[in-house]
Amino acid sequence: MPFAWIQIALFVVVSAALLYVSRGALRRRGSHGFYRFFAWECMLALILLNLPVWHVDPLAPHQLLSWLLLALSAWLPVHAWRRLQAAVRPGAARGDDPALLGFEKTDSLVTDGAFRYIRHPMYTALMLLAWGACLKDIGGPGLALALAATVLLVLTALSDERECIAHFGDAYRAYMRGTKRFLPFVV
Repeated sequence: MPFAWIQIALFVVVSAALLYVSRGALRRRGSHGFYRFFAWECMLALILLNLPVWHVDPLAPHQLLSWLLLALSAWLPVHAWRRLQAAVRPGAARGDDPALLGFEKTDSLVTDGAFRYIRHPMYTALMLLAWGACLKDIGGPGLALALAATVLLVLTALSDERECIAHFGDAYRAYMRGTKRFLPFVV
């Protein structure tokens, strides 16, 4: 079986899993999970597109930068997930929201660890993943997918912030004033 068919099969299988995980969010157009699903799809396509050259010329500068971004993209969501898991106390207001994933159903605002500096460490990690995968083979389709994923993740973050303001109110507004969206001390 040629590699292209394997890539297509992997895309279909993983997309089906992402669709299942996102089914609640996809019913609520404009929710952060709605945009996140499409960002995931772009990243999946990007990874599968560049998979054949993942290890070609491993010491080239673009590969070294790629590995650095990929390493950061692996550490940051684990760190953020652990912080969120420690704070998960499902409340009636969020516990039954089908658009939220389990670790998102918390009634307490998480402001420690990476969340002390940035509001969206998991979306930052996904951007790092997209650009790390893009650097494996810099070209038109890969750049387009990485840019699309970035735009979708910005929309995800903006939607998430609206949802958090609706749930946490002034506490989240104050948190927003003291943190950056994606990069500490920058943006």
